[in-house]
Amino acid sequence: REYNLELVVTVPSVAYHVYVQGSEAPLIVRGPLELPDPSQIIRIEEPIMDMRIITPHPYLGAALETVQVFRGSMISMEYLEAQRVMLDVRIPLASILTHFYDRLKSVSAGYATVNYHLTGYQAVEVVRLDILVAGDLVEAMASMVYRDESYRVGRSIVERLKTVLPRQMFEVKIQAAIGGKVIASAHLSARRKDVTAKLYGGDVTRKRKLLEKQKKGKQRMKAAGRVDIPHTAFLEILQR
Repeated sequence: REYNLELVVTVPSVAYHVYVQGSEAPLIVRGPLELPDPSQIIRIEEPIMDMRIITPHPYLGAALETVQVFRGSMISMEYLEAQRVMLDVRIPLASILTHFYDRLKSVSAGYATVNYHLTGYQAVEVVRLDILVAGDLVEAMASMVYRDESYRVGRSIVERLKTVLPRQMFEVKIQAAIGGKVIASAHLSARRKDVTAKLYGGDVTRKRKLLEKQKKGKQRMKAAGRVDIPHTAFLEILQR
């Protein structure tokens, strides 16, 4: 950490144009928490890039497939030489923020080159995806996602968090929600301490009392408990 800065890790986003009722000019929304009430939204537009990819011919198919996976579409294709192809494609900026370059370099053995520029905005169906841990909204994990991918993304984040969050002394509920509606949920089981370890003999009644006391204690902790999200959990979400 340079200069003793406190670093903040958030999900990357782009500047959306959001048109709302009663205003002709769009709102510039740079993060999911800035999104206005959905009932007031007329439409949302996202930035679109015109991209030029030059790749060796043997990797043409893989490059085209990568563009399609990241919601892009081909505009034109031209052979520069017998073994080199130039692709002009149109692709959303939000789709290439993470993983696109790594994927393209991987499928082209590092030979593909990319140039792009902003070409404008187009209407898009996106929603705000919220992540809740133990009932609390984790603002840094909120994101704008394509509506048709929201359930898959929500389920993926919930399952990833379940594997990276440390277990607590109480059961933790992990949820993904859109507009207050939970679309994916998982439970992180509580860490259990053997409260009967020091008992000797077969005093079943005593064991039951201790277990019942432990159960009530966990319920109280669950009702008032908060979970500290480790830095690694945020990095895991960015790698989705």
